[in-house]
Amino acid sequence: MTETRMEKDSLGEVEVPAGAYYGAQTERARRNFPVSGLRFPRRFIAALGAIKREAAAVNGELGVVPGELASAIGRAAEEVAAGRHDDHFPLDIFQTGSATSTNMNANEVIANRAAELLGAGRGSKRVHPNDHVNASQSSNDVIPTALHVAAYVAVREDLEPALERLAGALERQAEALDEVVKIGRTHLQDAVPVRLGQEFGGYARQARLGLARLAAALPRLAEVPLGGTAVGTGLNAPPEFAPQVIARLAERTGCPFVPAANRFEAMAGKDAAVETSGALKTIAVSLTKIANDIRWLASGPRCGIGEIAIPSLQPGSSIMPGKVNPVIPESVLMVAAQVVGNDATITVAGMGGNFELNVMMPVIAYNLLQSIEILAAASRLLADRCVAGIEANRERCAELVERSLAMVTALVPRIGYDAAAEIAKESMRTGRTVRELCREKQVLPEAELEAALDPWSMTEGGIHAGAGGGG
Repeated sequence: MTETRMEKDSLGEVEVPAGAYYGAQTERARRNFPVSGLRFPRRFIAALGAIKREAAAVNGELGVVPGELASAIGRAAEEVAAGRHDDHFPLDIFQTGSATSTNMNANEVIANRAAELLGAGRGSKRVHPNDHVNASQSSNDVIPTALHVAAYVAVREDLEPALERLAGALERQAEALDEVVKIGRTHLQDAVPVRLGQEFGGYARQARLGLARLAAALPRLAEVPLGGTAVGTGLNAPPEFAPQVIARLAERTGCPFVPAANRFEAMAGKDAAVETSGALKTIAVSLTKIANDIRWLASGPRCGIGEIAIPSLQPGSSIMPGKVNPVIPESVLMVAAQVVGNDATITVAGMGGNFELNVMMPVIAYNLLQSIEILAAASRLLADRCVAGIEANRERCAELVERSLAMVTALVPRIGYDAAAEIAKESMRTGRTVRELCREKQVLPEAELEAALDPWSMTEGGIHAGAGGGG
């Protein structure tokens, strides 16, 4: 039988595991919310630890918490930020909407670890979770601050570098494949020729615009409501507390965190998180376009489009020998679907602001951080394990261009739309190429016909990769 110790909170005594750093309030929440098994991500716990660490330092400097206790709290909070006590954060994300349970989880873990550092036992209350660790704070300003800190750092450290990597890989392919002319497609039907590099230049631009959309949202995410305490008024917090803690957070993370311009907006609404999620959803849409196009262009290898070849990473079938599937693009498509679903959840949760507080913050935090994490991983995989190894099937590209009915489009200015349409219909009916029929009918002198039906010249009306189309 598991050994326990008795802890006490304002509701009375509760048995908690003897080895746990958490206390009574965490144990009550653990029993109350056995919903999903989903916990707050590592980055969120790290952000909580960082906030508590800097809060302890400032509380010590301001004389709110005795110096010896503040120092021990700071050391314990640093351990939490570093991930040394993650096993002591057992709470489900589907809990009280303010995430008070998780804030108290952090307070209790830090208090008991700090007490231990001072030579006292767990549960001794030598360091008090509310009076000392949570001094000058409330769950209602700490949790949204942790959300913004965790998301901002995750974007900067994970997603932006991953998208930069993907954009770079696509730009390199746009340059390398710019000489390959292929058939264009609109409505999934043959259209006039394009260059493979032009297509990849379009994909690269999507990735670059994703970075720009993230950058546009970050200033709102950099505003944090710490110091608002319970309802935004700052009750029980010294006026100097929040600005000093936020400045220390900015210095430690290298991110430009600032006090919210209006704490009532920042605590009651979660518009910055919704806006950021919207940028993430748009990136997911872009990745869907890129991944879908790549797998279609590589389809076959003999009975599909087959204009490109992507790296063969693993056997694709348990029954069909030799089959190789586009596993990385498929993985990216599933990530994109998850991010779009997360955005829908975040949107609905963002509507959960009632008067002075949003009461759906845990699910916003979980979904926003998951979207950032999986988009970063998918972007890196797509860049490194797919895009970087793409090769053009030049013969197939040339063959499809020559067989296309859309080649006749270039003749319209010379022979008129109706005459060109008749040639296209005959080409479709007979299987002969536009070039063959035009020669037979002598619709134009040979030299003029060859110039008009030159596939490369048909692609020069727009931006090409070599002239900046990749970026």
